Amino acid sequence: MRILFLSQYFPPETGAAQNRLSDLAVRLTTAGHEVVVLTAVPSYPKSQIFDGYRGRFVLTEVLESIKIIRTWAIVTKNKKFFSRLANYISFAILSLIIGAFKVGGTDVLFVESPPLFLAITGFLLSKVKRAKFVLNISDLWPDSAVALGMLRNPWLIRGAFWLEEGLYRRASLVTGQTRGIIDSIRNRCPDTVSLLLTNGVSPEFLASMDASRTARRRTREEYGFGSRLIVAYTGVHGFAQGLDTIIYAAEILKEHQDIQFVFFGDGPEKSRLQATAAHKGLRNVEFLETESASRMPEILAAIDISVVPLKRHSLFKGALPSKLFEAMGASVPVIVGIDGEARLLVELSGCGLSIEPEDSNELARAILALYRDPALRESLGKRGRAYVCSFHDRQKIADTLEHSLSVLVYGQNVGLAHRPQSNELKPSEVEVVGPNYNK
Repeated sequence: MRILFLSQYFPPETGAAQNRLSDLAVRLTTAGHEVVVLTAVPSYPKSQIFDGYRGRFVLTEVLESIKIIRTWAIVTKNKKFFSRLANYISFAILSLIIGAFKVGGTDVLFVESPPLFLAITGFLLSKVKRAKFVLNISDLWPDSAVALGMLRNPWLIRGAFWLEEGLYRRASLVTGQTRGIIDSIRNRCPDTVSLLLTNGVSPEFLASMDASRTARRRTREEYGFGSRLIVAYTGVHGFAQGLDTIIYAAEILKEHQDIQFVFFGDGPEKSRLQATAAHKGLRNVEFLETESASRMPEILAAIDISVVPLKRHSLFKGALPSKLFEAMGASVPVIVGIDGEARLLVELSGCGLSIEPEDSNELARAILALYRDPALRESLGKRGRAYVCSFHDRQKIADTLEHSLSVLVYGQNVGLAHRPQSNELKPSEVEVVGPNYNK
């Protein structure tokens, strides 16, 4: 098949969407398909175009046999809503033009959303290319924008929901990373074919973790961790994560000099969090820069506890952050401050402890419980790794997507539950990946 990935975000940027999409692209290429990626010049998460890409309007790269076409987009450090909107819309418009003229024949157009505007581009390009329109939803938008107070105008909200549902109905297939996302889509658009493609870990990541554990002492010396218990947050420092909870827990535990809190990553909230920690005089809190995806196995092997938080909101009950699966694959016990699907995953897998979102006192108590019981930490870590190997293997996830796309393009049954009568999937004919958390 000829598959075009349309995404505003792609490596060398780091992040859940970037890692997931690049992994899928590589695996589909290895399986014999022709994959092209249409994306923006990299600028995430610092809102600054990376060195080597500045001053370029359009450029083409080849990475692991994948052709990557990049186009310029408006990039600004201004965090206001309309500045971000300009970034999204500029790429949506330019990618439509570039895609129409620089991308050849395509069978499948796989679009990453949010931003939702890019889904419009994907739909229009699918018509130009006469390709199947597949829409991947990694975050329900505008739901999340409304929940975080980023979108308040009632007319804009109403229009955004109308647009969202219209795109779902026009897609040949909608994929999503959590059951909460899939359930929301099925409830609103029951005739839309949807497929659960959870986040996960790759066999290569698991193999690299085995090697990284042998280098744990060296990595800890590199970062000056010493013999302290390292409680880490790895990922985007954004509005949704509610990272103040970790800062306040660090304040509660500041007398425990052998417990250190470490933040790896960047994002719009980082400078404010640093200022908060400095104002409180917290010497047990440290902020480090974003590390490349290739270094994450070493980082995870060097820490003792991974904290995975989100703000308290009903929207996040369907969230399953990718960093949760990475910690599980690294045999690191997790403390999850998320209601709903993530809490159920922790309970099913036995990979860690769950706490109420934004409860710093409960987080401090959970850290102390793991601090005092090294055997429990080891046990939780082993259970998490075993579970993620069984249910969240990225190769199996890629295989499921490949099978579904094959049915769309060729009308063939390739490993699905029922043989379709045409080259259109039906909701009852789509399998899902992963265990049923609702059982």
